[in-house]
Amino acid sequence: MLLRVLGTAAGGGLPQWNCACPGCSGARRHPQRARRHASLAVRADDARWYLVGATPDIGDQIASHPELHPGPGPRDTPVAGIVLTDAELDHTLGIARLREARALDVLATGPVRDALLDRLRLGDILGPYTGITWRPLPTREPQPLVAGGPLEISAVPVSAKRPRYAAADAPAEDWVVALRLTDRATGGTLVYAPALAAWPDALQRAAAEADCVIVDGTFWDDEEPRRAGFTERTSTAMGHLPIDGPNGTARLLRTLDARCLYTHLNNTNPLGDPAAEEHKLLAEWGIEVAADGMVIEL
Repeated sequence: MLLRVLGTAAGGGLPQWNCACPGCSGARRHPQRARRHASLAVRADDARWYLVGATPDIGDQIASHPELHPGPGPRDTPVAGIVLTDAELDHTLGIARLREARALDVLATGPVRDALLDRLRLGDILGPYTGITWRPLPTREPQPLVAGGPLEISAVPVSAKRPRYAAADAPAEDWVVALRLTDRATGGTLVYAPALAAWPDALQRAAAEADCVIVDGTFWDDEEPRRAGFTERTSTAMGHLPIDGPNGTARLLRTLDARCLYTHLNNTNPLGDPAAEEHKLLAEWGIEVAADGMVIEL
């Protein structure tokens, strides 16, 4: 299994266009700290790649990595489709950027698909441009990502957290899922969960069986959003388990044998600064911070 990390930032990216917090100001002074919206590219077979998440940065993310470039024909592309873990805007708006595609394969759970079609009207908007095939993201038995390919895909329902534009829609446990990918040829398994409002037992079991776990690192601790001054809600109340603290995800990751990395860093997260002391703590715990552009092979 070959993975390319396309981005590691939470909504707004780093720096965020309208933010002068220390993290964003530091990223403007030091462009090497910049992070694009969280996404992965997964090689489905020798010729096709799927993007996990379709972010507002999708055009730049594709352009930055030669394996995703078009060719040999003028409209041939190795980007075959999108896998969605939720319906948040920063994980889905990039679908509209792909309107020039001859066809597009999108895997999503039922609530996510319905929100994009009924609330954002993506089907009506993109219909005149390209055809989208919506495939259900399996939450029980794994299924091949592409016919004849080595990868199997399944999802672990994580929470009923809905995006604000779909707040009136019915709650369901699969609004947000963790993705599980297994390579039948190598046996390597990835768990990818860029948004975590909860850590259910099913996710713990999947993580315990994985070789690599990449999870939501939006906020360092529960008070970070309030301390930053942009909200009165804690990290947990915003639908993101913090990294540190009694209810933090680091204490769970430290029990795993897998390679563990954080992604989806908010612009207020001190981990956006490579000199921050929090990096030393993570290193002591055997946990990494994913970097834009890094390659993972399982």
